[in-house]
Amino acid sequence: MSAERTVSDTESISTLRAWVMATRPKTLAAAAIPVLVGTAVAVSAGAFAAGAAFAAFLGAGLLQIGANLANDYFDAESGADNEDRLGPTRVVQAGLLSPKAVKTATALTFGAATVVGVYLVALAGWPIVAIGVASILAAIAYTGGPYPLGYHGLGELFVFLFFGLVAVVGTYYVQALALSADPFVAAVPVGLLSSAILVVNNYRDIETDRQAGKNTLAVRLGPAATRWQYVLLVAGAYLVPVVQVVLFAAPITLLLPLLSLPVAVVTTRRLWTNEGTALNAVLAQTAGLLSVFGILYAAGYML
Repeated sequence: MSAERTVSDTESISTLRAWVMATRPKTLAAAAIPVLVGTAVAVSAGAFAAGAAFAAFLGAGLLQIGANLANDYFDAESGADNEDRLGPTRVVQAGLLSPKAVKTATALTFGAATVVGVYLVALAGWPIVAIGVASILAAIAYTGGPYPLGYHGLGELFVFLFFGLVAVVGTYYVQALALSADPFVAAVPVGLLSSAILVVNNYRDIETDRQAGKNTLAVRLGPAATRWQYVLLVAGAYLVPVVQVVLFAAPITLLLPLLSLPVAVVTTRRLWTNEGTALNAVLAQTAGLLSVFGILYAAGYML
Protein backbone atom coordinates (compact mmCIF):
# COMPACT_ATOMS: atom_id res chain seq x y z
CA MET A 1 0.00 0.00 0.00
CA SER A 2 1.40 3.40 -0.88
CA ALA A 3 1.98 6.18 1.63
CA GLU A 4 -0.57 8.33 -0.24
CA ARG A 5 -3.24 5.67 0.15
CA THR A 6 -2.50 5.38 3.87
CA VAL A 7 -2.83 9.12 4.42
CA SER A 8 -6.09 9.20 2.46
CA ASP A 9 -7.48 6.31 4.48
CA THR A 10 -6.69 7.92 7.83
CA GLU A 11 -8.03 11.31 6.79
CA SER A 12 -11.38 9.74 5.88
CA ILE A 13 -11.89 8.39 9.41
CA SER A 14 -14.21 10.51 11.55
CA THR A 15 -13.33 11.56 15.06
CA LEU A 16 -16.08 9.37 16.49
CA ARG A 17 -14.82 6.34 14.61
CA ALA A 18 -11.28 7.12 15.73
CA TRP A 19 -12.37 7.06 19.38
CA VAL A 20 -14.15 3.76 18.83
CA MET A 21 -10.98 2.39 17.24
CA ALA A 22 -8.97 3.64 20.22
CA THR A 23 -11.08 1.60 22.63
CA ARG A 24 -10.32 -1.56 20.56
CA PRO A 25 -13.79 -3.16 20.89
CA LYS A 26 -12.55 -6.58 19.77
CA THR A 27 -10.36 -6.80 22.87
CA LEU A 28 -13.24 -6.36 25.29
CA ALA A 29 -13.90 -10.11 25.34
CA ALA A 30 -10.66 -10.43 27.27
CA ALA A 31 -12.28 -8.29 29.97
CA ALA A 32 -15.77 -9.82 29.85
CA ILE A 33 -14.93 -13.53 29.78
CA PRO A 34 -13.01 -13.61 33.09
CA VAL A 35 -15.92 -11.84 34.79
CA LEU A 36 -18.38 -14.27 33.20
CA VAL A 37 -16.39 -17.26 34.44
CA GLY A 38 -15.95 -15.79 37.92
CA THR A 39 -19.69 -15.11 38.07
CA ALA A 40 -20.47 -18.66 36.92
CA VAL A 41 -18.31 -20.07 39.71
CA ALA A 42 -20.21 -17.84 42.16
CA VAL A 43 -23.51 -19.16 40.76
CA SER A 44 -22.33 -22.74 41.22
CA ALA A 45 -21.49 -21.91 44.84
CA GLY A 46 -24.90 -20.31 45.45
CA ALA A 47 -23.29 -16.90 45.92
CA PHE A 48 -24.48 -14.96 42.87
CA ALA A 49 -25.03 -11.24 43.50
CA ALA A 50 -26.42 -9.34 40.51
CA GLY A 51 -25.28 -5.87 41.55
CA ALA A 52 -21.72 -6.96 42.25
CA ALA A 53 -21.57 -8.99 39.03
CA PHE A 54 -22.75 -6.06 36.91
CA ALA A 55 -20.28 -3.70 38.59
CA ALA A 56 -17.48 -6.20 37.98
CA PHE A 57 -18.38 -6.35 34.26
CA LEU A 58 -18.47 -2.57 34.01
CA GLY A 59 -15.26 -2.08 35.97
CA ALA A 60 -13.39 -4.71 33.95
CA GLY A 61 -14.52 -3.13 30.69
CA LEU A 62 -13.38 0.32 31.79
CA LEU A 63 -10.02 -1.02 32.92
CA GLN A 64 -9.56 -2.75 29.55
CA ILE A 65 -10.42 0.40 27.62
CA GLY A 66 -8.13 2.45 29.85
CA ALA A 67 -5.31 -0.01 29.26
CA ASN A 68 -5.91 0.15 25.49
CA LEU A 69 -5.80 3.95 25.49
CA ALA A 70 -2.66 3.98 27.62
CA ASN A 71 -1.03 1.43 25.32
CA ASP A 72 -1.88 3.53 22.25
CA TYR A 73 -0.43 6.65 23.87
CA PHE A 74 2.76 5.16 25.30
CA ASP A 75 3.59 3.00 22.24
CA ALA A 76 3.34 6.05 20.01
CA GLU A 77 5.39 8.21 22.36
CA SER A 78 8.14 5.60 22.65
CA GLY A 79 8.26 4.95 18.92
CA ALA A 80 7.23 1.31 19.28
CA ASP A 81 4.26 2.08 17.01
CA ASN A 82 5.44 3.54 13.72
CA GLU A 83 4.68 3.48 9.99
CA ASP A 84 6.05 -0.08 9.76
CA ARG A 85 3.53 -1.61 12.17
CA LEU A 86 1.68 -4.66 10.88
CA GLY A 87 -1.23 -4.63 13.29
CA PRO A 88 -4.48 -2.66 13.24
CA THR A 89 -4.28 1.13 13.07
CA ARG A 90 -3.31 2.90 16.29
CA VAL A 91 -4.93 6.30 16.56
CA VAL A 92 -2.05 8.33 18.01
CA GLN A 93 0.61 6.92 15.70
CA ALA A 94 -1.69 7.42 12.69
CA GLY A 95 -2.46 11.00 13.70
CA LEU A 96 -6.17 10.36 14.09
CA LEU A 97 -6.23 11.67 17.66
CA SER A 98 -3.74 13.85 19.50
CA PRO A 99 -1.52 12.37 22.22
CA LYS A 100 -2.96 14.88 24.71
CA ALA A 101 -6.55 13.86 23.94
CA VAL A 102 -5.79 10.15 24.34
CA LYS A 103 -3.82 10.77 27.54
CA THR A 104 -6.76 12.73 28.97
CA ALA A 105 -9.22 10.02 27.93
CA THR A 106 -7.02 7.43 29.63
CA ALA A 107 -7.18 9.34 32.91
CA LEU A 108 -10.95 9.84 32.64
CA THR A 109 -11.54 6.15 31.88
CA PHE A 110 -9.48 5.03 34.86
CA GLY A 111 -11.36 7.63 36.91
CA ALA A 112 -14.67 6.07 35.88
CA ALA A 113 -13.30 2.63 36.79
CA THR A 114 -12.38 4.02 40.19
CA VAL A 115 -15.97 5.18 40.74
CA VAL A 116 -17.18 1.66 40.02
CA GLY A 117 -14.48 0.40 42.34
CA VAL A 118 -15.81 2.54 45.19
CA TYR A 119 -19.11 0.68 44.93
CA LEU A 120 -17.33 -2.67 44.97
CA VAL A 121 -15.24 -1.59 47.96
CA ALA A 122 -18.47 -0.79 49.80
CA LEU A 123 -19.62 -4.34 49.07
CA ALA A 124 -16.43 -6.31 49.61
CA GLY A 125 -14.03 -4.14 51.60
CA TRP A 126 -10.34 -3.26 51.41
CA PRO A 127 -9.15 -6.17 49.19
CA ILE A 128 -10.90 -4.46 46.28
CA VAL A 129 -8.84 -1.31 46.91
CA ALA A 130 -5.68 -3.36 46.49
CA ILE A 131 -7.01 -5.07 43.36
CA GLY A 132 -8.17 -1.80 41.79
CA VAL A 133 -4.96 0.11 42.46
CA ALA A 134 -2.81 -2.79 41.26
CA SER A 135 -4.90 -3.17 38.10
CA ILE A 136 -4.62 0.50 37.14
CA LEU A 137 -0.91 0.67 37.90
CA ALA A 138 -0.27 -2.52 35.91
CA ALA A 139 -2.31 -1.23 32.96
CA ILE A 140 -0.18 1.92 32.85
CA ALA A 141 3.09 0.09 33.54
CA TYR A 142 2.45 -2.36 30.70
CA THR A 143 3.80 0.12 28.14
CA GLY A 144 4.52 3.22 30.27
CA GLY A 145 6.68 4.28 33.15
CA PRO A 146 10.40 3.69 33.75
CA TYR A 147 10.19 -0.08 33.23
CA PRO A 148 7.40 -0.97 30.77
CA LEU A 149 6.39 -4.56 31.48
CA GLY A 150 5.54 -5.36 27.88
CA TYR A 151 8.93 -4.10 26.70
CA HIS A 152 10.81 -6.44 29.01
CA GLY A 153 9.20 -9.79 28.25
CA LEU A 154 6.69 -9.66 31.12
CA GLY A 155 3.54 -9.09 29.08
CA GLU A 156 2.28 -12.67 29.16
CA LEU A 157 2.79 -12.88 32.92
CA PHE A 158 0.94 -9.59 33.38
CA VAL A 159 -1.98 -10.83 31.26
CA PHE A 160 -2.18 -14.19 33.05
CA LEU A 161 -2.23 -12.53 36.45
CA PHE A 162 -4.69 -9.73 35.75
CA PHE A 163 -6.92 -11.21 33.04
CA GLY A 164 -6.88 -14.61 34.71
CA LEU A 165 -6.33 -14.80 38.44
CA VAL A 166 -7.21 -11.25 39.49
CA ALA A 167 -10.27 -10.91 37.25
CA VAL A 168 -11.84 -14.32 37.88
CA VAL A 169 -11.03 -14.56 41.59
CA GLY A 170 -11.90 -10.90 42.16
CA THR A 171 -15.29 -11.32 40.47
CA TYR A 172 -16.02 -14.36 42.62
CA TYR A 173 -14.93 -12.57 45.78
CA VAL A 174 -17.14 -9.49 45.37
CA GLN A 175 -20.13 -11.83 45.15
CA ALA A 176 -19.28 -14.59 47.62
CA LEU A 177 -17.34 -12.31 50.03
CA ALA A 178 -15.06 -15.29 50.64
CA LEU A 179 -12.45 -17.32 48.79
CA SER A 180 -12.26 -20.95 47.77
CA ALA A 181 -10.10 -23.05 45.47
CA ASP A 182 -12.67 -23.12 42.66
CA PRO A 183 -12.18 -19.59 41.26
CA PHE A 184 -8.40 -19.98 41.37
CA VAL A 185 -8.62 -23.16 39.28
CA ALA A 186 -11.17 -21.65 36.89
CA ALA A 187 -8.89 -18.65 36.40
CA VAL A 188 -6.07 -20.75 34.96
CA PRO A 189 -7.49 -21.62 31.50
CA VAL A 190 -8.89 -18.11 31.15
CA GLY A 191 -5.50 -16.61 31.91
CA LEU A 192 -3.72 -19.01 29.56
CA LEU A 193 -5.97 -18.21 26.59
CA SER A 194 -5.80 -14.48 27.34
CA SER A 195 -2.01 -14.78 27.26
CA ALA A 196 -2.25 -16.65 23.96
CA ILE A 197 -3.90 -13.58 22.42
CA LEU A 198 -0.88 -11.50 23.39
CA VAL A 199 1.47 -14.17 22.05
CA VAL A 200 -0.07 -13.84 18.57
CA ASN A 201 0.23 -10.07 18.74
CA ASN A 202 3.87 -10.22 19.75
CA TYR A 203 4.68 -13.01 17.30
CA ARG A 204 3.37 -10.87 14.44
CA ASP A 205 5.46 -7.91 15.60
CA ILE A 206 8.77 -9.66 16.35
CA GLU A 207 10.77 -7.79 13.72
CA THR A 208 9.24 -4.33 14.22
CA ASP A 209 9.43 -4.69 18.02
CA ARG A 210 13.07 -5.74 17.80
CA GLN A 211 13.87 -2.71 15.67
CA ALA A 212 12.06 -0.44 18.15
CA GLY A 213 13.92 -1.91 21.12
CA LYS A 214 10.74 -3.50 22.48
CA ASN A 215 12.04 -6.77 23.93
CA THR A 216 8.84 -8.75 24.24
CA LEU A 217 9.02 -12.40 25.18
CA ALA A 218 8.51 -13.25 21.51
CA VAL A 219 11.56 -11.16 20.58
CA ARG A 220 13.58 -12.94 23.27
CA LEU A 221 12.40 -16.45 22.32
CA GLY A 222 12.32 -16.10 18.55
CA PRO A 223 9.60 -17.24 16.10
CA ALA A 224 9.87 -21.03 16.53
CA ALA A 225 9.79 -21.03 20.33
CA THR A 226 6.96 -18.47 20.31
CA ARG A 227 4.82 -20.76 18.16
CA TRP A 228 5.39 -23.56 20.67
CA GLN A 229 4.57 -21.17 23.51
CA TYR A 230 1.19 -20.61 21.88
CA VAL A 231 0.61 -24.36 21.56
CA LEU A 232 1.44 -24.92 25.23
CA LEU A 233 -0.86 -22.12 26.40
CA VAL A 234 -3.81 -23.37 24.38
CA ALA A 235 -3.20 -27.02 25.29
CA GLY A 236 -2.86 -26.07 28.96
CA ALA A 237 -6.22 -24.32 28.88
CA TYR A 238 -7.97 -27.45 27.59
CA LEU A 239 -6.11 -29.68 30.04
CA VAL A 240 -7.49 -27.88 33.10
CA PRO A 241 -11.17 -28.96 32.82
CA VAL A 242 -10.08 -32.49 31.92
CA VAL A 243 -7.98 -32.66 35.10
CA GLN A 244 -10.86 -31.22 37.11
CA VAL A 245 -13.24 -33.94 35.92
CA VAL A 246 -10.88 -36.93 35.73
CA LEU A 247 -8.76 -36.38 38.83
CA PHE A 248 -10.98 -34.31 41.09
CA ALA A 249 -14.46 -35.65 40.24
CA ALA A 250 -15.77 -32.26 39.12
CA PRO A 251 -19.11 -32.26 37.26
CA ILE A 252 -18.79 -33.63 33.75
CA THR A 253 -20.39 -30.44 32.41
CA LEU A 254 -17.01 -28.76 32.89
CA LEU A 255 -15.92 -30.67 29.78
CA LEU A 256 -18.15 -28.47 27.62
CA PRO A 257 -15.16 -26.33 26.52
CA LEU A 258 -13.84 -29.37 24.65
CA LEU A 259 -16.52 -28.67 22.05
CA SER A 260 -14.39 -25.73 20.96
CA LEU A 261 -11.28 -27.86 20.47
CA PRO A 262 -11.64 -27.98 16.64
CA VAL A 263 -11.53 -24.17 16.62
CA ALA A 264 -8.33 -24.30 18.69
CA VAL A 265 -6.73 -26.75 16.27
CA VAL A 266 -7.58 -24.65 13.21
CA THR A 267 -6.40 -21.43 14.85
CA THR A 268 -3.13 -23.02 15.96
CA ARG A 269 -2.50 -24.35 12.47
CA ARG A 270 -3.06 -20.88 11.02
CA LEU A 271 -0.54 -19.40 13.43
CA TRP A 272 2.07 -21.85 12.11
CA THR A 273 1.29 -21.20 8.45
CA ASN A 274 0.74 -17.43 8.33
CA GLU A 275 2.92 -14.40 8.84
CA GLY A 276 2.78 -10.62 8.67
CA THR A 277 -0.61 -8.93 8.41
CA ALA A 278 -2.29 -12.33 7.90
CA LEU A 279 -1.73 -12.88 11.62
CA ASN A 280 -4.27 -10.16 12.40
CA ALA A 281 -6.96 -12.70 11.53
CA VAL A 282 -5.31 -15.27 13.80
CA LEU A 283 -5.31 -12.67 16.58
CA ALA A 284 -9.06 -12.15 16.16
CA GLN A 285 -9.62 -15.91 15.99
CA THR A 286 -7.71 -16.44 19.24
CA ALA A 287 -9.86 -13.80 20.93
CA GLY A 288 -12.89 -15.65 19.55
CA LEU A 289 -11.51 -18.90 20.93
CA LEU A 290 -11.26 -17.32 24.38
CA SER A 291 -14.88 -16.21 24.08
CA VAL A 292 -16.23 -19.59 22.99
CA PHE A 293 -14.15 -21.50 25.55
CA GLY A 294 -15.13 -19.07 28.31
CA ILE A 295 -18.85 -19.20 27.54
CA LEU A 296 -18.83 -23.00 27.47
CA TYR A 297 -16.75 -23.16 30.66
CA ALA A 298 -19.13 -20.77 32.41
CA ALA A 299 -22.10 -22.82 31.22
CA GLY A 300 -20.43 -25.92 32.61
CA TYR A 301 -20.23 -24.33 36.04
CA MET A 302 -23.78 -23.02 36.00
CA LEU A 303 -25.21 -26.34 34.83
